[in-house]
Amino acid sequence: MTSAPKPSVRPARTHFSSGPCAKRPGWTLEALKGAFVGRSHRAKPAKARIKQVIDKSKAILGMPADYRLAIVPASDTGAVEMMLWHVLGGRPVDMLAWESFGEGWVTDVIKQLKLKDARVLKADYGQLPDLKQVNFDHDVVFTWNGTTSGVRVPNGDWIPADRKGLTICDATSAVFAMDLPWSKLDVVTWSWQKVLGGEAAHGMLALSPRAVERLESYSPPWPMPKIFRLTKGGKLQDAIFEGDTINTVSMLCVEDAVDSLVWAESIGGLKALIARSEANLKAIADWVPTQKGIAFLAERPETRSCTSICLKITADWFTKLSADDKAAAAKKFVTLLEGEGVALDIGAYRDAPPGLRIWGGATVDTADIKALLPWIEWAHGEIQSAK
Repeated sequence: MTSAPKPSVRPARTHFSSGPCAKRPGWTLEALKGAFVGRSHRAKPAKARIKQVIDKSKAILGMPADYRLAIVPASDTGAVEMMLWHVLGGRPVDMLAWESFGEGWVTDVIKQLKLKDARVLKADYGQLPDLKQVNFDHDVVFTWNGTTSGVRVPNGDWIPADRKGLTICDATSAVFAMDLPWSKLDVVTWSWQKVLGGEAAHGMLALSPRAVERLESYSPPWPMPKIFRLTKGGKLQDAIFEGDTINTVSMLCVEDAVDSLVWAESIGGLKALIARSEANLKAIADWVPTQKGIAFLAERPETRSCTSICLKITADWFTKLSADDKAAAAKKFVTLLEGEGVALDIGAYRDAPPGLRIWGGATVDTADIKALLPWIEWAHGEIQSAK
C-alpha cells in the first residue's frame, strides 16, 4: 500500500467514542434550557422529570409492565455491582467473560465477594464462550454486548424460560440498539452515555418479578453500602423505582436524558434506533471485505456488535511487529485521524488487541460512518508507507 491523496469528504460529526458517545443529531445546549437546576431533586417538578426518564425508557424499550426500573448511582458499573452485592451468594453462579467489562464482574465476584461456588466461562477477544455450557440452575452474570471486544450474543435462545437462577445482564452498550428478550433477563443494567448519547454518572436498573422476589427473600452475609440498598425491612423500596433516587442526581443530566428519549420517540422508537445502529454496522461490514489488512475483531458475523464496532489490523507489516510496536502503530492510526479532524476517540480499549473501535450506536449518522472509512484507508497507507 502506498500513500494516497486525502479523501475529499469529511464526516459532519466526528464523535465516534464508545463512551460517552455522540449526542443525538441536532443536539445543542439549548436542549438543557428546561432543566430544574437549583431545585431539590425531590421537589415535585424535578421528581416528575426523573420519573419521566423511567416511564419513557420503559415505553420505548417495550419493557414488561411488571418489571421495575430505577435510576441508581455510579453509572452502569454501580447498577451491576449493587445487584451482585445484593443477590449473589445464595446459589452457585456462572460468570461469562469475553472482554474487559465481563472480566471486571469476575473480579468483583471472585476477589471482592470471594464466592467459592463461582464458575468462570471465558473466551478470548473476538469470540464468545460456549453458551451451551452455562448452567441455568445457577445465577448467570454476563454482558449482552462486549463493549471492548465488539462481540455480542446473537440472541436469547440459549437462555431457558424455566431457569432456576437469575440472569444478570450488563446491557449498557446494547440497550436501545439491540432487541433484548426481556422475559429471558431478570436484571438488566445500562447507562445514559451509551446509545442515548447522554451524560455520565447515572445508571439504570431493571428488575423482573423474579429478581424482586430474590431481593426480598435473600439477605447477603456482607455489609451493604447505603448507595447499594434497594430493600428495607426485607421489602423492596418501591419509592426508588418511582423516581425517589437513592442519592442526588444531576438535573442537567436528567434533562439531557429526557431530550434523548424524546428524540428516540420522534424518529420511531426502538425499531428506528435499532435500524440506525444496524445500518452503521452494515456500512462497515460492506467496506471491510474491500480492505487488505483490516478485519472485524468479532470472528463470527452473527456476533458482531452494531454499537461498539471493533476492527483489528491484519496486514503483514503489522503482524510482524512486536507487541509494543503494534500498540504504537495502532495509536498512530488514531493520532492521524484525530489530527485531520475526521475522527475522535476511536482507539481500541486499552486491554483489547490493538486496533480501532468505531461507535455505531443510534446517535451516529451512517453518512458519517461512510465518510470516515476512506480516511481509515488513507491513514493505513500513510502508516505503511512510513515503514
